[in-house]
Amino acid sequence: VRAWVECPVTDLLDGKLPQECEMFARKFEQAIRISMADVSRAVTHNKGIFNGIDALAIATGNDFRAIEACGHAFAARNGRYSGLTNVQVEDGKFRFSIELALTAGVVGGVTAVHPMAKLAMKILDNPSAKELMMYLAVAGLASNFGAVKALVSFGIQHGHMKMHLSNILNQLHIPEERRAEIQNYFQDKTVSFSAVEGYWLTIK
Repeated sequence: VRAWVECPVTDLLDGKLPQECEMFARKFEQAIRISMADVSRAVTHNKGIFNGIDALAIATGNDFRAIEACGHAFAARNGRYSGLTNVQVEDGKFRFSIELALTAGVVGGVTAVHPMAKLAMKILDNPSAKELMMYLAVAGLASNFGAVKALVSFGIQHGHMKMHLSNILNQLHIPEERRAEIQNYFQDKTVSFSAVEGYWLTIK
């Protein structure tokens, strides 16, 4: 399955100068090249791809383990394990693509009987197996774009901590109108449940 997206380099970052977009594109390209050359980086890179693919596979009642097995085998098809996405930055255009072997079903098994799987298929407008495989590839591509963007800009850890903080705010039932204040405070601080709870108790 192949999927791709392309746009002018200047459209990659909202509100940024053209030269900033160009620098981002080059850093992004370098990160992809590393994932294709370094096995250790490729493992993490492809794991991020399957974060997206697995979520949709599970939602539609497909066997995500079989899908991952196909994808990892494809990643090693040339005798060396490498990243599954590629990028070209040429003539002011940014083209990001994915190619992998996968299979998915839309009839029989859990897909046909589990109410949540049936709902997921309905939301997707009851795609054919071919269409679902394309959706899976696109989900992997989108997930990978987000991960690589974080990697070459503010860092993966920053994104994880932001999500962690959001989860803690939900657990503490912090009112929506007070969350921005706490998020700003923890921009440059270590996030933990006790730290967030302690800060909240001092300001509420």
